[in-house]
Amino acid sequence: MRINIFLGEAADLEQSVQQVVQVEQDGFDGAWFGQIFGADSMTALALAGARTKRIELGTAIIPTYLRHPYVLAQQALTVQVATGGRFTLGIGPSHQPVVESMWGLSYDKPARHIRQYLSVLRPLVHEGRVKTEGDLFRVNATLNVTGAKPTPILIAALAPVMLRIAGEMAEGTVTWMTGPKTIESHIAPRISAAAKAAGRPQPRVVVGLPIAVTDDPASARERATQAFQIYGQLVNYRRVLDKEGAEGPADVAIIGDEAEVERQVRALASAGATDFLAAELPVGDDAAASLARTRALLKGLVGKV
Repeated sequence: MRINIFLGEAADLEQSVQQVVQVEQDGFDGAWFGQIFGADSMTALALAGARTKRIELGTAIIPTYLRHPYVLAQQALTVQVATGGRFTLGIGPSHQPVVESMWGLSYDKPARHIRQYLSVLRPLVHEGRVKTEGDLFRVNATLNVTGAKPTPILIAALAPVMLRIAGEMAEGTVTWMTGPKTIESHIAPRISAAAKAAGRPQPRVVVGLPIAVTDDPASARERATQAFQIYGQLVNYRRVLDKEGAEGPADVAIIGDEAEVERQVRALASAGATDFLAAELPVGDDAAASLARTRALLKGLVGKV
């Protein structure tokens, strides 16, 4: 299982680029950004591509409703060139409160939206042309970004229909707030079966979770409850938390001393995760020391899980 660092949103561009540089220097497999309120994460990754050489650079995730799939294909292939072929595009529909209350758009039938979105995005990324006549997207266009390789596409898939789409049309899924029991019993088998039925390669299962190495797990879980409370209120995450038997996000966070955290990370690999997307959570009175301790444990797991 690959060990990647999830850096949240790219707020300050220079700081974000330096964070990616440090992730590579620390030996990790990849650095990933989210995208909602901050700077454009794909621009940050393009800038980071010029200052790194090895690691995968990914998004988890780019919301689709604000971007026409042609525009996203154009941007993704441009970032792929800028990063020397190391970019992985994670996309998803986001959540109803964000799409409708913040952006003023309709969140009607998000799975249909994603399927039709991919029917435009994927041919453009892989073949440079598309002709499709869906009820949401009717696109007849070509795209030529010199030097670009096809960009792997992952989608934020948690529900059965979305997992089927991910297996049939993408390279895998990116999850968040989804524990090992749900990965093993729901996520991995459903997406793998869909990919197999479609004659496609085994998909990636990129699992994002908060993580903190600490000698005071009770206080750390209180901190996680405060930091991630909103995710327990969003329908998409509430469903997988319920599947896990978790009261809230803090219950699926990876928290404990070095031995306990390593056990939990290895449990993700055993459950079917191909990648761990580590969202490092500072706990206790010394945030810098807390993050350094967690980073040290994660560094020691690269290539060994």
